[in-house]
Order: sequence, then C-alpha cells, then structure tokens
Amino acid sequence: MTWLGLTALLSHWRANPWQLITLIAGLALATALWSGVQAINAEARASYDTAADLVTGSGLRQMRRADGAVLSTAEYVALRRAGWQVSPVLEGQLRLKGQSLRLIGLEPLTLPQTAPRDEAATTSAFAQTDLFDSAETVVAHPEDAALFEGMSVEVRADDTRAQGTALTDIATAQRLLNTPDQITRLIVDAAQPLGLEPLPDRYEMSQPAPQNDVARLTESFHLNLTAFGLLSFAVGIFIVYGAVGLAFEQRRAVFRTLRALGVPLRTLMALLALELGVFALLAGAVGVALGYLIAAALLPDVAATLRGLYGAEITGQLQLRPAWWLSGLGMALAGTGVAATAALIKLARLPLLSFNHPRAMSMHAAASARWLALLACVLLVAGLALAVWGQGLFAGFALLACLLIGAAFLLPLLLGGALNLAGHLHQGALAAWFWADSRQQLPGLSMALMALLLAMAANIGVSTMVSSFRLTFTGYLDQRLASELYLNTRTPAQAAAITSYLEEKGVTVLPILSEDLRIGGLPAEIYGVRNHATYRENWPVLAALPAAWDRLAASEGAFINEQLARRNDLAPGDHLETGDLILGVYSDYGNSAGQVVISEPQFAQRYPQKRAQRFGLRTQDPSALATDLRQRFDLAEDALINQADLKAFSLSVFERTFSVTAALNLLTLSVAGLAILISLLTLASLRLPQLAPVWALGLTRRHLAMLELLRAVCLAAATGLLAIPLGLALAWVLLTVVNVEAFGWRLPMFLFPWEYLKLGMLTLLAAVLAALWPAIRLARTPPDRLLRVFSNER
Repeated sequence: MTWLGLTALLSHWRANPWQLITLIAGLALATALWSGVQAINAEARASYDTAADLVTGSGLRQMRRADGAVLSTAEYVALRRAGWQVSPVLEGQLRLKGQSLRLIGLEPLTLPQTAPRDEAATTSAFAQTDLFDSAETVVAHPEDAALFEGMSVEVRADDTRAQGTALTDIATAQRLLNTPDQITRLIVDAAQPLGLEPLPDRYEMSQPAPQNDVARLTESFHLNLTAFGLLSFAVGIFIVYGAVGLAFEQRRAVFRTLRALGVPLRTLMALLALELGVFALLAGAVGVALGYLIAAALLPDVAATLRGLYGAEITGQLQLRPAWWLSGLGMALAGTGVAATAALIKLARLPLLSFNHPRAMSMHAAASARWLALLACVLLVAGLALAVWGQGLFAGFALLACLLIGAAFLLPLLLGGALNLAGHLHQGALAAWFWADSRQQLPGLSMALMALLLAMAANIGVSTMVSSFRLTFTGYLDQRLASELYLNTRTPAQAAAITSYLEEKGVTVLPILSEDLRIGGLPAEIYGVRNHATYRENWPVLAALPAAWDRLAASEGAFINEQLARRNDLAPGDHLETGDLILGVYSDYGNSAGQVVISEPQFAQRYPQKRAQRFGLRTQDPSALATDLRQRFDLAEDALINQADLKAFSLSVFERTFSVTAALNLLTLSVAGLAILISLLTLASLRLPQLAPVWALGLTRRHLAMLELLRAVCLAAATGLLAIPLGLALAWVLLTVVNVEAFGWRLPMFLFPWEYLKLGMLTLLAAVLAALWPAIRLARTPPDRLLRVFSNER
C-alpha cells in the first residue's frame, strides 16, 4: 500500500510537469543565490586567514623601527646574534607593465615554526622545498604571472594566491624592488631563549591582534551580502510555497481516495515529506552548482571592492568548500520544510470528503489572506518598535525582515480589495466577469506576486541607496581631494629636496603625516595637518565646536571621522582615549577605519621621529608640475598622482562595490518574473472550466488570450505601485540604520523618479513576457478541448 501511495502521489507530477519545474526551478534558483553569496564569503574569509597567518604571522609579534624607518640587514644580523629569534619580511609595490603589484619577500629558513600555515599554501607555494628550491623564484596568481615575462626570475603560477600579491625570497624582493639591504619588519618567534638582553629603544614591538583586523573590518560587508542572499532565497521560497500549496489543492481528491482506501494519515504525511525531501535534495544540488557559477562570476568584483575599501586581498580562484555547499543543501531542505509546513498541516486536518471546487478554494484563500494580513500587522508593528528602540546591525536586519515579510503578507488582501473596487467601478457583464475571475485566480498567483513585490522593492531600495551614495560620494571627493597633485617620496632626504624646490617656485606644499594606532580595539590612523585654508574651506565637517579650526591650529584638540564617532559613541566635546578633546566630526565615505586629525606641531611633538614623505600640492597646472618634477628628480611613474586619476580610481572602486548587489537584484527580479511565468503555466490547465462557458457565449479564444495578458499586466502594475513605497522604506532603513551600523557613515536620501519609472516599465514587460506563452497556448487551444469541459461533471 505504501508503494502504491507513493506512486499515486508521483503521478501528479507526471501529469503536471510544469508544477514540478516550478518547484525544482524555484528552489534551485533560491539555493543558487544563497550558495553563491556563501561561496564568496567563505573564499574571502579563507583568504583573510591565509594572509594573516602566512604574511603577517597571525598570533606572532612584529618588530619595527620606532622612528618608522626601514630596518637594515646589519640590524637583523645583530638581533639574531644577540639571540632574538626573528625572521625578516620585505614588502613593497612593484610597478610592472603599468600595473602595481604588492611584492612580499620572506626568509623561509628563519620563518617561525609556530607560525600558522595555510594547508594549500604549504603543499604548493609556501613549502620551502618547493617555493625556494631554486633562486629567483616568484609565486603569483596566474593572471599576475604574465607581468613578470622578460624578467630574470622563475615565475610559478598559484591560483591560491590573492591577485595583486606575489611572494618570493627576500633577496629576490630586494633586487626587484631596488631596495638593497632593506627590511620592512621582523616576525618574532613565540619561543625565545632565556636571558635575552632588553630590546634597544630604537625598536618597537607590536603585540598580535586578538582577531584578524581585516576580518573584523569586513564582517559588516559580508553580513550585507548574506542579507541580500537571504532576501533572494526568500523570493525563491515564495515560489516553492506557491507550488507546494497549489499541488496540495489539486491533489485533494488523491489524498481523499488514498485515505478512503486505508492509507494511514501518518504514512501519507511521511510519503509527502519524503517526496518533497527528494525534490529538495535534487533542487539543492542543482542550486549549489548554479551558485558556484554565480560566485565565480561575481568574485572578481567582490575582490576589487574588498581591496579598495579595506585593503583586503582575496584570491580570484573559487574553491568547493564544504561549508558553503553543505549550507546550500541545508537551506534547500529547510526552505522546503518551511514551504511545506502549511500543506502538511492542511493534510492533517483534511476531511475524507473534501473537494477542491475553485469557488471553495477562493473562499478559503480569502480567509487565509485575512490571517496573513493580521500577521502582517503584527510584523509591521514589531518593525516599528525595532526602528524606535532597536540598536545594532542585527536589529537593522530584523527591521528589514519585518518590513519586507509584513508587506508581502499584506499583499493578497490589498490586491483583493483593489480588484473588488475595480469590479464596482466598471459596469457590464464582461467587465464584471473579468474582475471576478481575477479575484478567483489571485490565490494561485499570490505567491508569485509576493516574490515580485519583494524583488521590485529590493531593486528600488538598493538603487535609491546606490544613487544617493553616488551623488554624495562624488561631492565628497571634490571636497576631500582638494590638492591638485599628490607626491610620494622614497626617503626623507628626497622629500626635503623636493619640498625646498617647490617652495622656491611658490607651490603650496601640504605634508601628509600619519601614524597607525588602535582605538577601541580596532586599527585607526592619526594625521597631522598644517594650518591652511585648503582644509578649512574643503574639509567635509558634519558637526563641530565653535572656532574648531582655530582651536585645532592651537593644538587644543582633534577632529575624528564619522566612523570612529559612531563606533565609539563620540561627539564634539567628548574626549578620545588618547586624551584629545574632540573638536569636530567629518564625513569619510569609503573608509572603514577610524581617523584622528591633529595639528602638525602636535603631531611632531608626539612622533618626533616621523618625517613626512607624502604631500599634497596646490598648483594651477598639475600636469606641467608633474612633468617638471619627474625630469628634475628622476621620480617614478607612481610617485606623482593627479587628483583626477585618484578620483577616477575612487569612483571605480565605488561602482564595483555595488555591482554585486546590483547583480543580485537583477537575479532576484528574474526569479520573480520566472515565478509569474511558471504560475501562469501551472494555472492554465485549471482555467479551462472557467473559460469554456465564456467562450461558448461568444468570446473568441484570441479575445480570451488578450484578457489573460491584460490581467497579468494589471496585477503586475498594482504590485509595482505597492512596491514603490515599500522600496523607499527599504532605502531609508538601508541608509539610516543598516549602512550606519555596517560601515559607520550615514548618507542623505535622494529620490529618482525616472529610475522608478524605468523599473516599472521593465516589470510590466516581464509580466507581459511571462503571460505571453500561456496566452498563446490559450489562443491555440482546440475547440474540442473546450467542448469536453461540458461533458465532464463539474
């Protein structure tokens, strides 16, 4: 009996293949978007760990010169002879074929044995007998390996290396960087001999960070990606819920017959759960495969974003890590379980004599819509409470979830009311039938329309946020990058010679002095600025004490960026843990780290050994000045940066930052359009009993098909109108709550009606395309098939 029951259940899918495609496609696409995001996150976090463990010696102390100068080989040898177990590291930017590459030189024989080592790197690039078994060996990402062509080095391509970073022996690095006898820092082994002499004052030891700084800074970025992946997954689950619910309504007679034949309720429920579980695993496997392709396509943009915003290097090679593909299969099973819960509860309460008359289904759906509306009101009230009293990033995402899910649950009731109103406003038999029939079809389309509502709201919300950010960020760059030319010198002596020459020519020279520090347990930077009108007139100050710039020039306090202020709940008038009075707070978009700005004399007093080697130059003709300096002082190409080039780079990082969310939005909207298509195809066979009498009364099949297209457009248009306020509310939450908690800055919100109109037209086009195929099938339905409707007992 069990086997016969399973066969009877599966026969439904053989008779309705489009419903099976609905279920598999919806769940597979939902799993694909979720798995793709998780694959990107897993790859990025693995890269952070690799970089921290193998390059910076995560968990190990670092030794540098206290005055910020480079170490020499003689100093390293002297420390080794004194008993210090240290290993040298040289880092620098290598310019090859117009591209900048970060080159890291290591000494493998002295690298601490306690330094954590990434397994992939150990078996290939970092194994001493493999990486350095011959002289002049460089290990780089395959796309970077071509840059070394023509150079006297052996290049080994390693796809586990982060793009933009290359590894080599320290002697080779010194030759390629043209920095003989120079060492950037020393990795200090955790195991040191007893009786060591105290470290000389000219050196300083930095303690290991309790957590990977890059991982901490980028945590909010990955949480945002996860949230968008979860939203995309939710859109797909709406499709699955609709498919499972519709299949249940269509199989009421099958369930009733199986129960009447003696199949126990528990057995029937177990068979239904088994059926859906198999489908979930199948769809999950397809979704994981599609997610891999999505992640591979988006990973380069994510890598560029993390490199530009956080300085984080991640590999461009995607690996099949168990963490993300198992989570994909788990989400597929969990999503199917959530979508099937309502159907299983209905099955448990199903009377033996239960029919699935369309009118009865419509009345039951109306009651369900009222319960959903009540639940929606509860969620919206909870969202309002979170907006007023909630704190933290998770509260922001909980607010988003309440807002989006509440609006989606409210949609069937709102659409039903709109259809009722349209029916009252239009007179005539055909119009009355059209609107009544639309209300009857609403339950079968409600889940697809919910998915469309969420997709459109996400598009409106994210596009509003991105466009608002673009306007604000462009104006911010014009203010912040006020100097026309930026100069980077190699040594203090070179800096002194160039600045002396520039001052003789009457060029305004603004030194850029900075030092690293930690505030609130996170890395930050402190800058010393000269008292000049450039800063007073252009610095984007958000809030400040009276006469703040005069007090800064008098070394009475400091300015801090918005990120540091929000992260530590600071405001003008408060004091930093360094003891500085906060004179003002300024915007610092695109930067995740905290910043402190003090006066140049105060900086010199705190860091007397620090000498400026970077400068901002104010000039009327930056191109002529750059040419003059390069010729006179033999400067490298990257020693001078034009303001326009720097702005273009910053804007390119910005555009790539949001290309990932834009791609997810497009995929989500595509999933919603597919949901409408499959729902209409699924309902097509059920429509014949309602359409045949109208056809028999004289309406042509072509006319009926046009009415089906019109119905899809009307429902999509109504959903689109409701999506606009929801999307704007979503944008407000993203800009004022999520963005502040995730990145530390708050942006003004702008409206873009033309963009919303274009999105609305795109949505209507998607609805027309989705309804076109079912309409064509209806227009070509043979008359004898319509006539057979009257031969059946209905």
